[in-house]
Amino acid sequence: MAQKVRKAIIPAAGYGTRFLPATKAMPKEMLPIVDKPIIQIVVEEAVQSGIEEIIIVTGWNKRSIEDHFDFPFALSRYLRETGKERQADELIHIANLANFVYIRQKGPYGNGTPVLNAKSVIGDEPFAILWGDEFIRSDPPRLKQMIDAWEAYEVPNISAVRVPESTVEKYGIADVYPVENNIYKINRLVEKPTIQEAPGNLAAHGAYIMTPRLFEILEKTPLGKGGELWLADAISTLAKEQDVYAVEIKNGKYYDTGNKLEYLKTVVEFGLKHPEINGSFKEFLKNLEL
Repeated sequence: MAQKVRKAIIPAAGYGTRFLPATKAMPKEMLPIVDKPIIQIVVEEAVQSGIEEIIIVTGWNKRSIEDHFDFPFALSRYLRETGKERQADELIHIANLANFVYIRQKGPYGNGTPVLNAKSVIGDEPFAILWGDEFIRSDPPRLKQMIDAWEAYEVPNISAVRVPESTVEKYGIADVYPVENNIYKINRLVEKPTIQEAPGNLAAHGAYIMTPRLFEILEKTPLGKGGELWLADAISTLAKEQDVYAVEIKNGKYYDTGNKLEYLKTVVEFGLKHPEINGSFKEFLKNLEL
């Protein structure tokens, strides 16, 4: 029986320079999708998938993330005294989503560094990695589909979605071999290929289930492009040692909230689905004069 995936790492130490000046004092992961921070959507996906412990790797300007998942007793009391029971209950729900562990990032730039920083907290267990500024909405949740694949095959895996061929230059495209249904063996990953270079249109990114072997590889991985430690370089090394699978997410839609345009598209889409404002917001957009 496969060892249970109980822990998830969420790197959240980046500067968010594409959203300056908004992110000068506010983490990009805390930008709201209507009334919910991006990182809360990511955490909720992990919890819905069975994750019990969330390790968030932060930086010097990310204290508000910790505050968000804390329980503010004074605010809760005020809400109840003023009859806002639903909002008070929501604060308790957020604080009780999981056991939260916070680590301050140390080491070179690059998205491999925050993962390596969590080594001592993970121990000898398989674990998940999710980015704090993007997500995939699906039913069942993306990470649950990946955990199911881990339990079936006991092989590290990466979430994957089909993208339009005209957009392959934005993603890491997987050259794959079919295993079963929506599961593929990754032969190689081609990072941001031209349309001519792309081995297909299956973009593998966004979430990962890995074993502690990844930490050993990261510790020996030389700094890559831009002098940074890249997770993709370590996974490429791992894939030479053993199988790594891509899990094509069923019923999934990818939301990249890490750039202004895609962030705004996400806010509009979620606003149109929000039960409190959807009708009025739709009417506003229909009558908007530019």
